[in-house]
Amino acid sequence: MTTHVDHAARAAAFAALHTPAAPLALANAWDVASARIVEASGAPAVATTSAGVAWSLGSPDGDALARDRALDLVARVVAAVSVPVTADIEGGFGADPAAVGETVTGVLDAGAVGINIEDGHRDPAEQIERLAAARAAADAAGVPLYINARVDTYLRGFGEDATRLDDTLARAAAYLRAGASGVFVPGVLDPATVAELAKGIDAPLNILLGPGAPNVAAFGALGVSRVSLGSWVAEAAYAVVRRAAEELASEGTYGALAHSLPYGELNALLKS
Repeated sequence: MTTHVDHAARAAAFAALHTPAAPLALANAWDVASARIVEASGAPAVATTSAGVAWSLGSPDGDALARDRALDLVARVVAAVSVPVTADIEGGFGADPAAVGETVTGVLDAGAVGINIEDGHRDPAEQIERLAAARAAADAAGVPLYINARVDTYLRGFGEDATRLDDTLARAAAYLRAGASGVFVPGVLDPATVAELAKGIDAPLNILLGPGAPNVAAFGALGVSRVSLGSWVAEAAYAVVRRAAEELASEGTYGALAHSLPYGELNALLKS
């Protein structure tokens, strides 16, 4: 059984992985099998993707999945791997700050050491209260939870192009004061902008990577401490399902399965 001291130590070790010298690179998982595959690759941590988790449980992404189902998945993933786990909790699975605190308590009870929590369309002032509640819940548990505050200004195209960087930096500073450990800014890959974000945010910067983006080392050189693939891996997996199904239905062939993970290898990963 994981003790309080072990949990706190694991959380501290996870935080220490965030460095531009060797950015923490996370291929996000959505179930036990994908988490074990990620761990087997040599990854020092496992991160969940809220979209992939929701889809695998029959729900759309976007604060539609019930909190108890999300927390159950987190607990399953934590129990299945030996590396630290950080959970994407979307907007916090709660209508108000108190509910966000309850979610964080559940995340900690599940054994995770980090969370992603997004601002989305919420007013920054409201998000500040939600982040403060998350930090208070972690402090009450005595665990230095890594709170990765997602700023959606670039992802959702908020505001004017000319002021978006300043808005992002202002939100990031406010979220850090509220208790965030790091800042996640998806939707931006322009090297000059990324460098300005890394320079202007007084905490580890996380960005979202995907097909066509420069490699991890290139972003580390710009000051990025963490990169993640978000829902891309789950999307790629489901794309194989569609290609295989359409090929089978239209051609009666099976070429889409040519690069499948061998049955025995996958089965072995899931043996306790």
